[in-house]
Amino acid sequence: MQRQPCVSLLASGRNGTRYTGVTSDPIKRVYRHKQHVIAGFTRRYGVDSLVWFECHMAMESAIGREKAIEKWRRAWQVGRIEQFNPQWLDLYPERL
Repeated sequence: MQRQPCVSLLASGRNGTRYTGVTSDPIKRVYRHKQHVIAGFTRRYGVDSLVWFECHMAMESAIGREKAIEKWRRAWQVGRIEQFNPQWLDLYPERL
């Protein structure tokens, strides 16, 4: 699979703790979160369900978008997730 800059929101569950990330290899990155290989916030709070993502043509635009989303209020992030994924399903399996 070709590398694709993506911004993602991971969650611990519906309306749970969220994590915003950016990567050029989203499948590998989410897998590492699911395996709890990455020490820190996501492992500590069980944040490992991919509930929203957005792909970009360039890493610079993905990073800019990640920084903007991190500043959003919780309600805006939840609204974005529910617009894209109303059931808060883990989208990781369909990305494989």
